[in-house]
Amino acid sequence: MFAEIAPTYDLLNHLLSLNIDQAWRRRVTKLVPCTGGGPILDLCTGTGDLAIAYDRVCHGKVPIVAADFCPEMLERAVEKVKKREHIQIVEADAQRLPFATGTFEIVTAAFGLRNVTDPEKGIAEMTRVLKPGGRLAILEFSKPRHWFFGRMYNFYFRYLLPLVGQIVSRNRQSAYRYLPESVREFPDGEALADRLRHHGLEQVWHRPFTLGIATLYVGIKPERA
Repeated sequence: MFAEIAPTYDLLNHLLSLNIDQAWRRRVTKLVPCTGGGPILDLCTGTGDLAIAYDRVCHGKVPIVAADFCPEMLERAVEKVKKREHIQIVEADAQRLPFATGTFEIVTAAFGLRNVTDPEKGIAEMTRVLKPGGRLAILEFSKPRHWFFGRMYNFYFRYLLPLVGQIVSRNRQSAYRYLPESVREFPDGEALADRLRHHGLEQVWHRPFTLGIATLYVGIKPERA
């Protein structure tokens, strides 16, 4: 499914979100800044947008690994980071990361955790490769609770977004129908924050973006870990 939508992935991300997705990624880099020199792991990187956002704010001075399990997505990422020598592209499974324990200062995943076959394994692996004191940052779609905006957004998300997505991407796997279905089924708010705590992360907090369309979750790996 992801291989099929790779050619139009960036176009549709920016079109369907009115380019707000780029602003969300910039907010992640500000709320979870790299202060210790890295390295940073951007997991489920897709075409590399969050890795690139971090590279910009770090002025190309921090090592960044952008990892994903879909080669077709990574082909686009490779093209986008050609002049960014501090970004390394790696094909990897989020449930079995090829990195040593305690490697990264920051581990991020933007709109990818709910696509991992076993999200619990994904969180466990992300936590494992964090340095003690390192931060895990997950940006994921959530469900707006506002009585009016929530209903309007739900209509757009369930009906208009899949229609436009399928017309533009023309994929056989109904990827843009899968998107709202996966978001409805995936935990958000305190439910997802509790999952991070269950994996031993401390000082867990979450912040909604754009009236709750997306939410950033952050947790710290204990120094004693």
